[in-house]
Amino acid sequence: MMNKATHRAAEPRSTWQSRLGAIGPGILMASAAVGGSHIVASTQAGAIYGWQLAAIIILVNVFKYPFFRFGAQYTLDTGKSLLEGYRDKNPLYLWAFFVLNIFATVVNVAGVALITAVILSFMLPGIGINYLAGGVLSVTLLVLLAGKYSALDGVSKIIMIALTASTVAAVAIAAANGGAAAAPDFVAPSPWNLASLGFIIALMGWMPAPIEFSAINSLWVSVKRKLDHVSYRDGLFDFNVGYIGSALLAVVFLALGALVQFGSGEEVKMAGPAYIAQLIDMYARTIGEWARWLVAFIAFACMFGTTLTATDGYARANTEALRLLKKEPSYSIRALNIWIVAACIAGMVVILFFKGSLAPMLKFAMITAFLTTPVFAWLNLMLARGAQHKIHTSLMAFSWLGLIYLVGFAVLFLLQLSGALG
Repeated sequence: MMNKATHRAAEPRSTWQSRLGAIGPGILMASAAVGGSHIVASTQAGAIYGWQLAAIIILVNVFKYPFFRFGAQYTLDTGKSLLEGYRDKNPLYLWAFFVLNIFATVVNVAGVALITAVILSFMLPGIGINYLAGGVLSVTLLVLLAGKYSALDGVSKIIMIALTASTVAAVAIAAANGGAAAAPDFVAPSPWNLASLGFIIALMGWMPAPIEFSAINSLWVSVKRKLDHVSYRDGLFDFNVGYIGSALLAVVFLALGALVQFGSGEEVKMAGPAYIAQLIDMYARTIGEWARWLVAFIAFACMFGTTLTATDGYARANTEALRLLKKEPSYSIRALNIWIVAACIAGMVVILFFKGSLAPMLKFAMITAFLTTPVFAWLNLMLARGAQHKIHTSLMAFSWLGLIYLVGFAVLFLLQLSGALG
């Protein structure tokens, strides 16, 4: 067997050209992240509390970093996905992931498609939301069925470049204009109380993305690794670009809300579609009517990119999880296509018949994502410890610190939910 020294010596030299060629899965993860967690939750945090939750957003991104990284690291090191690792550890972990992922597939695909449709309704007035949502899911279906991973990779890169440039521009313009004028009787609310804990937990649950996206990202890494023979170092570079980029964008979106809505005296709407409409109106009033189209474009790029990547990612994870549970020998493109179609149909059914229940379902999904994070974070750590590249001592120590942080907040929330904290 090849020892570690020989293996590392055999690794291809990492160059800027090879690093740029490896970029893909990290951008897909970033594109999936900026939907519900960034443009809705981060911006709402800024609108309600100003800059007070900036530390929470930064900390949760920092403390989740090792566990998302371990997913990419494990696949780059072993050639296996995290889902295979979960199965090898104990099939019950894979079953738990599969059940949670099916629920997340239906709720999240419906949620992001609906928000995308609402944004489109500003640009295409007169067309019903249900028709627009059907159009969004139909285009998503066509892109994913026709182009597979390569099309998704290319479209996501274009969306993320446009999104990043336009979002930074919008924040810079808002800052230059001095932001929204505070109402005379405005008193800044404090997030540091138990009443705000539910909002903070939901915010952290999807920041930068639900924990299941560490497994979904490992599947994208596996595809990219086979297509382009990505090396270990270049694969980690791609992951860092995507993860750090999405973390920075979370703070930028916080600034969107803080600069334009915080202190205005207008009640912040909590439902995602209603909130984005409110944010666009606030920008138009604060900066000028021309900014309505800029912010609408940012919101659309955010949510359409998330719809594409979430549909592919959840379908891909369901396909692989079921394959492993049934002990089938090979991955089936036909099965993936079936799951993609099923995700779009299920999302459309929820939009048509359960639209009024979608907001509480999304909040439940966000909270569930946070409460399950410590479990899958620990699993990712255990799997990465057994891989070939040794985890650096400082990263290992930081991982345990992150677990303490995540478990601590989860326990605090459960105690509040049970009434033990009053």
